[in-house]
Amino acid sequence: MHEKIVTSKQIENAAEEFIRNFFSYYRKLPNDKIINEIDNDKIENLRKIGIPIQGRAIDTVVNEMVEDIYQYGNNVNHPRYLGFIPGPASMLSWLGDVMTSAFNRHAGSWVSCPAASCIEQELIGWLCNQAGFTEKSGGLFVSGGSMANLTAMTVARDKILSEETQHLGVAYVSEQTHSSVAKGLRIIGIPDSRIRRIPVDSYFKMDTDHLTCSIQKDIDEGLAPFIVIASAGTTNTGSIDPFEKISSICQRYGMWMHVDGAFGASVLLTKTHKNLLKGIELSDSISWDAHKWLFQTYACGMILVKNRENLMNSFHVQPEYLKDLGAVQDSFNPWEMGIELTRPARGLKLWFTLQVMGSDAIGAAIEHGFQLAEWAEDELKKNKEIEIVSPAQMAIVNFRYSPRNMTEHQKDELNQQISKKMLDSGYAGIFTTEINGKKVLRICAIHPDTTEADIRNTVRLLNRYFEELVSFQRTE
Repeated sequence: MHEKIVTSKQIENAAEEFIRNFFSYYRKLPNDKIINEIDNDKIENLRKIGIPIQGRAIDTVVNEMVEDIYQYGNNVNHPRYLGFIPGPASMLSWLGDVMTSAFNRHAGSWVSCPAASCIEQELIGWLCNQAGFTEKSGGLFVSGGSMANLTAMTVARDKILSEETQHLGVAYVSEQTHSSVAKGLRIIGIPDSRIRRIPVDSYFKMDTDHLTCSIQKDIDEGLAPFIVIASAGTTNTGSIDPFEKISSICQRYGMWMHVDGAFGASVLLTKTHKNLLKGIELSDSISWDAHKWLFQTYACGMILVKNRENLMNSFHVQPEYLKDLGAVQDSFNPWEMGIELTRPARGLKLWFTLQVMGSDAIGAAIEHGFQLAEWAEDELKKNKEIEIVSPAQMAIVNFRYSPRNMTEHQKDELNQQISKKMLDSGYAGIFTTEINGKKVLRICAIHPDTTEADIRNTVRLLNRYFEELVSFQRTE
């Protein structure tokens, strides 16, 4: 028998110490920098660590992980991290994640993890109900929006196309559709040459007249249109595509309608903004990320389908070594509804969060994001040098500093420099994106702890950096 390197008691002590320190770190986070940069020397030191032949003291390794690894990067839990959408995680979700990891249940089948499978199925049913789906609906917890979109597009391909026509399949997205969709389409055999990028209108919504024309043109050329991917809250602007019009087009041509709701589907849990997603119930499938606007730790996404049998038709297998783990009556094996065989019970942390907070509190936290974006737009409008490129919607507002005496290229450079100065200051995370060929600044405010003062002070600091940069350029 080999001597144990570390005892259970040592692990217990290390875990307790880590948790105490983590809560202390979390309380201090609002006063910390948005981004903690790591220099090349520290990266080189990490590369030199290697894998030891003999184990090292657990306290030493824990300290190295906290101080030398987790210390660096973007603090997306910070209330003034107003950058990318994958956002703040509730401490409740973190605790649920800890418990799920601790018990380490294999949640691929009902038999191996019956209680957790039951909870996940009941939660999926509740989420389907929020989306307006019927009792035939179902779904699965997956790693995130990319996997959810891939799963939905696989089901759509299998449902609409035959093996003989798969090489003719055409998919339709908008110019604002998330990049994971095109990646997923390529994985299922739809090359870029058969992905149609439909223009958007002035509100960044898919232009359905162009969509209809494109579909008809492909049919006339002997191709097989099979799916339209609509967006419920695009990454750039938070725009929502016209679901009812798209559904009508899909029904006319016998196509599958998928909604990428990774970000915006969470609005279904609100009382004041749910109507923005009117028509989403007409879709055949929806992707939805809990680790975005439902405040869960990574990774927690959902794929919802109007008819769960379509999932089973695409993914059901039963090799001889899994026959003993077949589902019992009135239950489903998760591995028969998706790509993964081995999977954790990802949905338990969301269920835990909802049990403790209640759905009303989650909905109110989502509504707070709308208010934050409106406060930001209000403050931005006080500066006449600012152009609102896309108004506040779904917690997102896009803008740029646009002095009249500058060329478009100079304005792009100016806004990039303002973003850099803000990031260097560590006060707030304001990044750039591109809309209509313009470099713009973007605020995505979904943190429930972000205050009105945080938002207004951030805009005022941006204004200060703008004045400093413009004054400096004038003196050159």
